[in-house]
Amino acid sequence: MRKLFKRIAMSTAVTAMAAGGVAVMPSVAEAASYNGACGSGYSVIDSLPLAEGTVFLTYNSSNGYNCVVTVRTSSSSYLKSMDAGIRLSGGTWISDGGFYTTYAGPVRLYAAHSCIDWQGTIDGEVNHQYNSHCG
Repeated sequence: MRKLFKRIAMSTAVTAMAAGGVAVMPSVAEAASYNGACGSGYSVIDSLPLAEGTVFLTYNSSNGYNCVVTVRTSSSSYLKSMDAGIRLSGGTWISDGGFYTTYAGPVRLYAAHSCIDWQGTIDGEVNHQYNSHCG
């Protein structure tokens, strides 16, 4: 009977530790919402995740311009190094980088009938897409 009691106690302890471990695991990062920074007429056509936010690529079909903005998941008074950039594939980057509380950008580029490279950075983490959205 004593061995059975020990097994039940040990089993309960292991289950409690396992459940506790699940509770302290980090959750998947939330995506930031597009903030409309590119202006009217721009619609989100793609996005790239970052641990602390999202890079949005928008397009305005009436004027042929693409626009990139990097948005933090949660705004704060704490400044973070951020960047948003776009270029014709292989060309010179147009970017907005610095220390921001909410977002970097917008940066715009006329790219009708062309491929683009676009990217965003928050606190040193970079996500990019090269030679994309050709057309």
